[in-house]
Amino acid sequence: MMDKPVALPKRASGILLHPTSLAGRHGIGDLGQPAYRFANFLAACDQSFWQVLPLGPPAYGNSPYQCLSSMAGNPLLVSLEILVEEGWLSQSDLKGAPRFPEGIVDFGKVIPFKQNLLKKAARNFAREASGSGESAFEEFCLSKKNWLDLFAEFMALKDANGGAAWTEWKRRSHPDSPDVYAHKFIQFKFFEQWHSLRNYCHDRGIEIIGDVPIFVAHDSVDVWANPEVFDLDKDGNQRAVAGVPPDYFSATGQLWGNPLYRWDVLARNNYAWWTERVRAAFELVDVVRLDHFRGFEKYYAVPAAATTAIDGKWLPGPGSALFEALEESLGALRIIAEDLGFITPEVERLREQFGFPGMRVLQFAFGNDSQADKFKPYNYEKNCVVYTGTHDNDTAVGWFASSGARDSTRTADQIRAERQFALDYLNSDGRQIHWDFIRAALSSVANTAIIPLQDVLGLGSEARMNLPASIGNNWTWRIQKEQLKPEMGERLLKMTKIYGRSREKRETGKQIFATD
Repeated sequence: MMDKPVALPKRASGILLHPTSLAGRHGIGDLGQPAYRFANFLAACDQSFWQVLPLGPPAYGNSPYQCLSSMAGNPLLVSLEILVEEGWLSQSDLKGAPRFPEGIVDFGKVIPFKQNLLKKAARNFAREASGSGESAFEEFCLSKKNWLDLFAEFMALKDANGGAAWTEWKRRSHPDSPDVYAHKFIQFKFFEQWHSLRNYCHDRGIEIIGDVPIFVAHDSVDVWANPEVFDLDKDGNQRAVAGVPPDYFSATGQLWGNPLYRWDVLARNNYAWWTERVRAAFELVDVVRLDHFRGFEKYYAVPAAATTAIDGKWLPGPGSALFEALEESLGALRIIAEDLGFITPEVERLREQFGFPGMRVLQFAFGNDSQADKFKPYNYEKNCVVYTGTHDNDTAVGWFASSGARDSTRTADQIRAERQFALDYLNSDGRQIHWDFIRAALSSVANTAIIPLQDVLGLGSEARMNLPASIGNNWTWRIQKEQLKPEMGERLLKMTKIYGRSREKRETGKQIFATD
């Protein structure tokens, strides 16, 4: 029996799409009109949730799981069109944009283009803002002072050092105030635009599921400003790094490279740093998907010099003490526990103690490994969230076409058997395998079902968001406007109703399935 009320008790469904994957004019999805059109699509399809990846400013590899701050927003998501509407940029400023490819994010072009214009908008704001606009900015800076001042200083120093990691900085003196001001302004606009979009979603009965990685990037303001709570040497270098042992995604494990926490130090202050981090997350989203929940019971430590994750070891995490401290400060926690990978009974007990729903991924249901049964729909409990796949999985169509062929630990016979079992289980001929997966997820007993948009669109491996344990070509996929067709929305709406996942209070009036 649950000791705590469950975070997602009602039957509902939603779509997984990171905002960078939206369509738009300037090479990357942002918080402008395409985001509002997607919210309209969700409402028209009777979806209750929009799930996103971490919203912070990405660093290494452009990964949202390797951010420069765990509390700041991603500047690349700031809509330039909105800045033009507000008068902080002009239409002529946008005319010099490079030619961006469609369907992917070219970070090499996007980053300098948007950075230059965001800093120009900051200069214009500093020179021209007055009255309520200036007051709103000052109020924002005061309300976020606990992290904003350090973040702006860190970013200005990073700029002054040519983007180098903080352990390699030569200039460490206080940066110029205009540079600090610019980074504060950019955060002001991110939060302003994000909260406007979130309120728009709320008005249509849509909640936001966000993502909080257990670890932070070494090259981040979090580590730079709080070295005492991380396992570092006297020069700030890592003694050991985070990862996971060999698993479904990689025969050599995943070497994430993040610094590890000194949980004993954090405990002395009743986990205050973690409390502020989670508080900041809930200021942005309604439900938090807590990545790598397994690491709170035991985490995998790999020597910093290692080139693979094979030779790591499990060490004890904070366990229930952390979540008791969070609940003491923040109240009941609406958290989804990402309990994938090698999950022990101790991890399950920790999750159940706090009533957190776990995750079930349909793609993992059809293999012959020891945990496959956990992912078969007939073994689900109500208090879980089912996904056809996650940001780390191939798309359903791509998975079926290869059925794990990239996993070198599996034989061709095993791959064929897995695909045939999926066809038999789903009573499918394979021609629309993505809709067969979606039907299985929506019809399951799981309280919540989340479908990556790529699976609604029926896209193949070219639309995969991330291939774990690989470098390059990750986090770049974007939807193209013509891909989201009205009949897809109609079909998703019908399934949502059939399987009892409609919202209690529906929007009335014309339903809009188009993306423009």
